[in-house]
Amino acid sequence: MQTIFRGRHFINLEDFTKEEVDTMLEVSFDLKKKFAMGVPTNYLPNQSMFMMFFEQSTRTRNSMEAGFAQLGGHAGFLDSSSMQIAHGESAKDTAIILSRFGHAIACRYCNWGYGNKYLTEMAKWSSKPVMNLQCDLYHPFQALADLMTMQEKLGDLKRVKVSIIWAYAESHKKPISVPLSQLLAFPRFGMDVWLAHPKGWELPDWVIEQAKANAEKYGGTVTVTNDEAAAYAGAQIVIPKNWGNWVTDQTGVAASGAVAVVDDKLKAQRSWKCTEAKMATADKNVMYMHAMPADRNNEVEDSVIDGPHSIVYDEAENRLHTAKAVMTLLMGGR
Repeated sequence: MQTIFRGRHFINLEDFTKEEVDTMLEVSFDLKKKFAMGVPTNYLPNQSMFMMFFEQSTRTRNSMEAGFAQLGGHAGFLDSSSMQIAHGESAKDTAIILSRFGHAIACRYCNWGYGNKYLTEMAKWSSKPVMNLQCDLYHPFQALADLMTMQEKLGDLKRVKVSIIWAYAESHKKPISVPLSQLLAFPRFGMDVWLAHPKGWELPDWVIEQAKANAEKYGGTVTVTNDEAAAYAGAQIVIPKNWGNWVTDQTGVAASGAVAVVDDKLKAQRSWKCTEAKMATADKNVMYMHAMPADRNNEVEDSVIDGPHSIVYDEAENRLHTAKAVMTLLMGGR
């Protein structure tokens, strides 16, 4: 077990070895058990964290805020529109000052071409850990919670077929960070990972290359296809979720705010929806996962997300326990 975490940034799960990710998961399970039994986990007493949000949040904000309180600390919520960032203050100045005020900075900034650059710049200047609450490229907290959930349900994940499948949605042009992080993380656990999407919704080539390298190293596989049916066939876990076609079409790019882009290219893909009929072609014990919020009746039928194969609420709860594990290790470990 690798246990040297204190003071490190949490921008991308790939920055941590497989053994270090295993440590995060072990700590997550321990904290979940303690939470269930009402055992106090006052590991970070009197610590302060600043949580900056350029976008809306339900699970991420509350798992971090509640989790940090349960660890004995206080998390302050900062809406970027009410900060001096809105008047042009730099990431450098923001990071230096906030890291002098407290013990960690966490930030969500999902806008394409802006988010990861901003977090990386903050990490360069912050004297305390900077944690990525989702950017345009990575969502490490979600990937970690997904791994915890799958281990909880299946134990050993080697050669488990998990399918990351694009799904239709209209709410806004979503970041690619969830499927990208899943595609990089899952092969490191020896899984048979399928990525299915319509033409035009590709993930970056460098991501596919890294995912395949991870699979080769850890004994899994990566298959990329435009065949939705092949991805569902025999799958033990399916993750049908929308993401924007940012790699091939930058329509809607903005420095802040979520933008809805509902054009003819998108409307032509309405059939990419998770239905009971498609679930019936998967393994008989298939599990349905989604990072949420789900665009009900666009991405997925209610009967699927509310049905017996759905584990979305367990997955969402595990955002709390994995967040607590990361904070404990980065802010209170050694």
